[in-house]
Amino acid sequence: MPKKFAFHKKQEEGKLKKTLGLWEITLSGIGIILGAGIYVLLGKAAGLAGYGIWLSFMIGAFLAAFTGLSYAELASRFPKAGGEYVYVKHAFNKTLAFVIGWLIILEGIISAAAVALGFGGYLASITGLGIIFGAILIIFASTILILYDLKESVLIGIVCTIIELLGLAIILFFGLPRMNIANLMEIPSFISVWQAAALVFFAYIGFGSMVRLSEETKSATKNIPQGILIAIAVSAIVYILVAIAAVSLMPPQALAASDAPLADAIGSVLGNNIFLILAVIALFATANTVLFVMLTTSRIVYGMAELRSLPISLSFINPVTHTPIIATILVAVFSLLFVFVGNIETVANLTNFMVFCSFILVNGAAIVLRYTENEHPPFKMPLNIGKFPLPALLGLLFSIALLLSMADLIPYGIILIIAGIIIEHIVNKRGR
Repeated sequence: MPKKFAFHKKQEEGKLKKTLGLWEITLSGIGIILGAGIYVLLGKAAGLAGYGIWLSFMIGAFLAAFTGLSYAELASRFPKAGGEYVYVKHAFNKTLAFVIGWLIILEGIISAAAVALGFGGYLASITGLGIIFGAILIIFASTILILYDLKESVLIGIVCTIIELLGLAIILFFGLPRMNIANLMEIPSFISVWQAAALVFFAYIGFGSMVRLSEETKSATKNIPQGILIAIAVSAIVYILVAIAAVSLMPPQALAASDAPLADAIGSVLGNNIFLILAVIALFATANTVLFVMLTTSRIVYGMAELRSLPISLSFINPVTHTPIIATILVAVFSLLFVFVGNIETVANLTNFMVFCSFILVNGAAIVLRYTENEHPPFKMPLNIGKFPLPALLGLLFSIALLLSMADLIPYGIILIIAGIIIEHIVNKRGR
């Protein structure tokens, strides 16, 4: 018994180390938001909004900002690695908090596996190595890096983010000078632009992961809210400019007909040799996504364990590197297992369901906590009627609308929610 107590005491003394400043957390957020989505979604959105696709990305940014403001306020109120779990626990109850934490962990594991397979595909196209081998390689490399040091992980992620931005800068360099060719005010209808905005909203959803780095961010109550809003704003500007450049290089309907719209758009100017350059950039983009997804997922596992919602052993911190060893390895092992599922496209689509469930509860928590918490948060979102936050309401309604649009996935999502409730009951019964 004394040994067991000493082990638990040692765990409780272990803390994550605050090493990230504003620019590091902001660039990490930009890296999480920017990803493969722009390369795929742009073509489909162009088919709906035509030359007005830039407006769709602008509307999508505003829609993301509503929920982003809720995240910013809650992160300033509760700067904890548990993120959404902590917010929902304080606003509602432990069971609902566990379910949302469970869904977010699943989302992270599945996303890491799906993007790792994407990395493997790009690596195979360049080297001829197997896709599964490439996926295992990037998960293994990301795990070693995360275990080694947070600072190093984030710095490498920032380098990958800069390379991603340079890739998009190629599109801007050749596309923006041709703006006069495109009639940017030629918009099919506002409904079409709105439908495209709902679609491209998916390109912004990575900002929620930023709050899980709160315990490792200096002056988190100030820097996390600022970082979230700056990351959304910078990503929005990049997306809008890329959209303008893309339709300046290639007509919207041609983009819509392409499986690789940005590659085809720049290929119309530089020729087919651009494929190798874009494939290398895609390697960095997918590697960056795997790294940050695994990093932030390991932190919510740690955060829930620290609050005794998961086994306490998962909160063990390496006293030298200040990284959660067991939580990180757990995320890596399950990500590898999903890699071996092979084609996990249908499973990966469930991550969207999980994201919008968390957005609904985060916006709801922001509203409830305005009335249940007496202290004012360090960051308070604007546009309020008395205590009531209008951005949180708009974020809530839009998230519900998007969730209902995935009617075919709702039955699977309900099964996952029930599974979360059962697991929470089992963990609670064993006394955590």
